[in-house]
Amino acid sequence: MPDSRETKRCDAFVTGWPVKHSRSPLIHNHWLKRYALSGSYTAESVAVEEFPAFISALKSGGRYRGGNVTIPHKETAFQLADRPDEIAKELGAANTLWMADGLLHATNTDSFGFAANLDERHPGWAKINRAVILGAGGASRAVIQAVRDQGVAEIHVVNRTRGRAEDLADRFGPKVHAHALGALGEVMKEAGLFVNTTSLGMNGGETLELDFSTLAERALITDIVYVPLKTPFLIQAERQGRQTVDGLGMLLHQAVPGFEKWFGIRPSVDEELRSLVIEEMDQHA
Repeated sequence: MPDSRETKRCDAFVTGWPVKHSRSPLIHNHWLKRYALSGSYTAESVAVEEFPAFISALKSGGRYRGGNVTIPHKETAFQLADRPDEIAKELGAANTLWMADGLLHATNTDSFGFAANLDERHPGWAKINRAVILGAGGASRAVIQAVRDQGVAEIHVVNRTRGRAEDLADRFGPKVHAHALGALGEVMKEAGLFVNTTSLGMNGGETLELDFSTLAERALITDIVYVPLKTPFLIQAERQGRQTVDGLGMLLHQAVPGFEKWFGIRPSVDEELRSLVIEEMDQHA
């Protein structure tokens, strides 16, 4: 039977600029329907110059209890929050906001989403000594944080511009080592995890040809890109007989903590939801 939380209406949002591409409304409204909750989850397109006013309205107790934040607002959301947690502080960015006790709280669920996806699709993935992360952009921060917090001893960040990788090594501590792209082949030797955090291969774009044979015997290759679901890196790895996990689960799992904050129920990520999102992706391919 529905409890008192379920009978009280709650509204949440996702905001970005642009935001029409976001699949978060599909995910959250699916859960609202599944759990018979009274509420909504709406996409709010907010320009950069209008974002502070949007946050001010949220703090003043308007329609929304909280919501998700996507590009280009994540860093500003962190800065404007009253109570960012330690995860958001380390990343310097927030993707999940909620009001509590008159204050705007913030966290970042990308690290959780990355780890939860691999936990589901490839249990035991973190029982390794070395990980290689390709890319040093904003998306790589959450992946580095997740891998480090799982206890992996060596994390090698490889980027075309070594300076950006060095910035991340400084941010995330002594387990993280920075390299230029030319070192990729060397650091891949006997690594147990390879993660692509770049946009290489997204929507049919340019990519690299990689030799995954030097990885550890049971190494895992994953990609945070999920359009296409089978990225060029995953296709290469599978052709070389390697185990892979696609990036869609990261999107699905990162949505869980926010839904629980806003609507009071911790939703489950299952094949029904995954199939729903894949169907929508296929329709817009």
